Amino acid sequence: MLWRYLIQGPWIVFVVYWAIGAFKTRRTAKKESFVARYGVMFVEVLGFVLLFDGDVTSGILNQRAFDLPHWLRVSGVVLIWVGIALALWARWHLGQYWSGRITIKEDHKLIRTGPYARLRHPIYSGLELAAIGSAIAIDRWRCLLGVCVIIIGFWIKAKREEAMLGAQFGDAFEEHRRYTGFLLPKLRRSWISRM
Repeated sequence: MLWRYLIQGPWIVFVVYWAIGAFKTRRTAKKESFVARYGVMFVEVLGFVLLFDGDVTSGILNQRAFDLPHWLRVSGVVLIWVGIALALWARWHLGQYWSGRITIKEDHKLIRTGPYARLRHPIYSGLELAAIGSAIAIDRWRCLLGVCVIIIGFWIKAKREEAMLGAQFGDAFEEHRRYTGFLLPKLRRSWISRM
């Protein structure tokens, strides 16, 4: 039972914070289409159902994938907490400009502080890291499939978001792209030369 709370606890914190934060956003000036929004949302929900709902599948998908040792499964729990912390940190930096769908808010500003100094999509990166940690901690084939689906969903959403941000901010967004990574931090030459 404790193991289940260690896995589900950070996800519950994430959902609660998101629900509360949704009331403190600016009005939307421009948003993605209904079809684009709910097509990607379907993919993401499917991924999370595969990750967390053991009743949804049977047979090989609900079997242990690798029979991982306990210490490795514990490291998966740590990844969950780290990933959720990254997503919450990024959400805090977005503040009033956050939205569950791809939007441009009124008087929208390009955020380049906190995790946005190194990543263009740290919320997605954090959620992907937490999903990978969950798959390691739960250790089922359905979880691996779910993580793959989640990553595809966030990749599609991030690409669409970049198109909208690029159209809104032009050269400023292009400069931001040069110094930040898409879903993983960009390695800088100075970092590589130190190795």
